Amino acid sequence: MLEIIHHGGATGVTGSCHQLLLNRHESLLVDCGLFQGEDAAEDSFEQLQIEFDISTVKALIITHVHIDHVGRLPYLLAAGFTGPIICSIPTAKLLPLVIEDALKIGFTRNAQLIERFQAQLEKQIVSVPYGKWHSISDVSDHNGASAGTTRVKLKRAGHILGSSYVEVSYQDAKTGEKERIVFSGDLGAPYAPLLPAPKSPYGCDQLVLESTYGNRQHPDRRQRRATLKAAVEQALANGGTVMVPAFSIGRTQELLYELETIIHQARSSRWQSLEIIVDSPLADRFTKVYRELKPYWDKEAQGRLRSGRHPLNFANLYTVDSHAEHEQTVEYLAKTGRPAIVIAASGMCAGGRIMNYLKAMLGDERHQVLFVGYQGTGTPGRDIQQYGPQGGWVAIDGERFDIKAGVTTISGYSAHADQKDLLNFVKRMRRWPHTIHLVHGEQTARAALKSKLEVLYLTKGKQVNVLSSS
Repeated sequence: MLEIIHHGGATGVTGSCHQLLLNRHESLLVDCGLFQGEDAAEDSFEQLQIEFDISTVKALIITHVHIDHVGRLPYLLAAGFTGPIICSIPTAKLLPLVIEDALKIGFTRNAQLIERFQAQLEKQIVSVPYGKWHSISDVSDHNGASAGTTRVKLKRAGHILGSSYVEVSYQDAKTGEKERIVFSGDLGAPYAPLLPAPKSPYGCDQLVLESTYGNRQHPDRRQRRATLKAAVEQALANGGTVMVPAFSIGRTQELLYELETIIHQARSSRWQSLEIIVDSPLADRFTKVYRELKPYWDKEAQGRLRSGRHPLNFANLYTVDSHAEHEQTVEYLAKTGRPAIVIAASGMCAGGRIMNYLKAMLGDERHQVLFVGYQGTGTPGRDIQQYGPQGGWVAIDGERFDIKAGVTTISGYSAHADQKDLLNFVKRMRRWPHTIHLVHGEQTARAALKSKLEVLYLTKGKQVNVLSSS
């Protein structure tokens, strides 16, 4: 059985980075993500360093472009990695945008350095179509003789546009033994806007499985649009702004899609005239790329396009670009209480333009914070979500802010599979894995999913070894 080493994402929800050892001399790396929230060390620079041996890494495979899966990529390249970076075709378009932003925030603002780095990245990216095997050059032993053959295949994960889960097929040249390993990346949930739901692979020997919602069930996602509409209407009744912390890629586009639907179907003038403000230059750039990648949208979204609708580019949508515009928008909305929906990053309130809205509006009961995604332990988002309904406070940039604004959470918009979906991912395989590594989840989520998986196997008379770091 091939060994898998976790360099992040094994004991928490962020920092995903998994190394598959093919032999003593060669390996594959799946993702290289940033640690965030409680997973981030006090000495974050130290944590960012690539301290494992990369001389054996034949290729890096990227499951999707969220920062907790790609944020350490600049450090990997700085450490000397020159191999191929394998990803889906949509991810290849999105990755340079994400990395440019990551470089500016945590690495350098030197334009020449960023340009040079981006050119290097473009050289190393190898985009592959979904569902097709891609051969990695034959694995060699220390004498240069062929030790085995490795192929990888990407399949739609339904998490964000371009997201994939990874199948790795390895065959030992000497013994002829074969092994199939699947890395789930982040799996999406059914009924997600724009994206088809993931379909399970035929089977595998080992499965590295995310467990973000391993202890939770989402409410009926088919009702989520009505829940979103009701939550927004309740907030607007107070005559204020609805602040929606959302990641620039994935969640922002899904929300725009849903809001366009509500506005299209609404009869009230309030909705018809409501401003939807995306205050994130990065989100605006991603949304434009999403529009370019229409062939990867699901059937429902394709049907809307054919009927002449524009789900990601409608009349009520406004974007805020410059920092000066951003400051003016914050000040105007905070003072006037004009009804509007503001979507801004970051999704966990751990930075980005949403922070200025929170500072200006958390203390005013007219306004509302609407959470539509997972809030990691140790992030300001989790604190607002937890203490806001009790009239508590949150520390932002070392300053205390009392929470008088309303706080609402809608879980139906999670981009992650819930416990049932994760179990179904295994259950729907024809050949179930004998070993499952649980990653990308808090300890309680991993423990609950481990227990459910063991019961599932027991009821089918099968054996499984479920591994979960403590």
